[in-house]
Parts: sequence; structure tokens; C-alpha cells
Amino acid sequence: MKNYAKLTIGLVIVWFVFALSASALHLFQNNANRIGLAVAIAAVTPIVVFSLWFAASDSFRRFTLSLNPKLLTSAQSWRFVGFTFVLLEAHRILPAVFAFPAGYGDMFIGVTASYVAWKLADPAHRNYFIFWQLLGILDLVIAVSVGTTAALIDRQGPPMVPMTMLPLSLIPTFLVPLFIILHVICIAQARSWKTAPQRVTQTASPSTIPQSS
Repeated sequence: MKNYAKLTIGLVIVWFVFALSASALHLFQNNANRIGLAVAIAAVTPIVVFSLWFAASDSFRRFTLSLNPKLLTSAQSWRFVGFTFVLLEAHRILPAVFAFPAGYGDMFIGVTASYVAWKLADPAHRNYFIFWQLLGILDLVIAVSVGTTAALIDRQGPPMVPMTMLPLSLIPTFLVPLFIILHVICIAQARSWKTAPQRVTQTASPSTIPQSS
């Protein structure tokens, strides 16, 4: 397990350095008013690699399922920074069709993450925990969808170019796939939880109470 922990941390660091370096070299920049193929590949590749590794390796699967779901869920609190999308829209830097659903959706997940982590991450609240994780994934899917189609939906709005340049380019190329992976791990963990058996309290009827002689 320790080896997997070190390997995973190392891969995440390499992944971040790649996303940062590629962004600094303007490899993700796209002036065609859409996210672009390079960003899409950078976002999808880690999710595909994780999914294949999780499905193919029993030891890696056991490692991921042993992680603390409270900490994984608490990490989603960082998504409160989605308010920057709303601020950038107010300055006409990002289109409203993207900034509002992505910004307010991220803020909702970020604000509720701590509560979900410490109050719902247990077998007794499994369904609510999974539902929130699915909401988190849905928010990211919506953000990516409107981000890639913003130019078609609102031709008069600001371009999506800032999302392909530093520092915003780190969101679709690093943070979005990372958050999706954390959601998936939490859902897999919750599905393996066993609900605590409910105790059935039986009230003894007068006929069953032994009579004293």
C-alpha cells in the first residue's frame, strides 16, 4: 500500500508539472473560441488511465478503496474558487453561458463538501453520499459541455481563450479530471459499504412473560 501511495503521489506531481509546463509553452492555447483538442486530450487521458488501472489491478483497486473518503470529499472544497468564473464574467472576460453554470455549480459543491465529508460519509447515509458525488460529477460535465460549445450558444459573448491559458488552463487539464477521479473513488467506496443491520426490538406481550408460581 505504501508503494502505491508513493507511486500515486509521484504520478500526480508529474501530471501537474506537465499541465503547468504545457500551459506555459502555450500548447493548450486556442484562439478559435473553443477549448480545443489539446485540452480535451489532457483532460480525458488521466481519467482513462485511472479507469483502466482500477479495472485491471486488484491491488491498485484495494489501495484506492482504502483511502479516507472524508479527506477525498473534503478536497472538493477547493471548488469554491468557482466564484472566479462569475467575477471574470462580470469583467467580460468569460462568457456568461459558461461562467454562471460552472461558477455557481462549483461554489455549491465547494460549500457543501465539508458537511458531506463529515456528516454523510458513512454507511448510514450511503445513498445521500453517492447522490452528492454524482451531483459533483454532473457539475463538471456541464461545465465542460458548455465550455466547449459556448461559442455556438452565444456568438456575441467573450471567447473561451482564457480557459486555455495560465492560470485558468490548469482547471480543465488538471483539476477537473482530478476531481472526477476523486468522485469516482468515493462512489466505488460507498458502493462497497454494508448498511448496518437494524435491530428489531420486540416488546414482550403479557402472554410471553413467565408467571411466578
